[in-house]
Amino acid sequence: MPAKKKSAKVFRCPTCGQLVQPRDEDFPFCSDRCRKIDLGKWASGAYKISSPVLDPEVLEDLDSGQATRSGGSHEG
Repeated sequence: MPAKKKSAKVFRCPTCGQLVQPRDEDFPFCSDRCRKIDLGKWASGAYKISSPVLDPEVLEDLDSGQATRSGGSHEG
């Protein structure tokens, strides 16, 4: 049986779809512009993580953070 050739991975910029190489400076994006567009989408809330947080340590930190914020002493 002949040896199988490794197929070359094809990567596309997640913002514009242009082909990119892993060795490119802005990988996985094709340019700094596309990187900033993607960051802007995260910052504006266009992207969301849909799975609930199930890590007990993270949930504990969230619960304790809410308790201290809503617990109520006001400075001033």
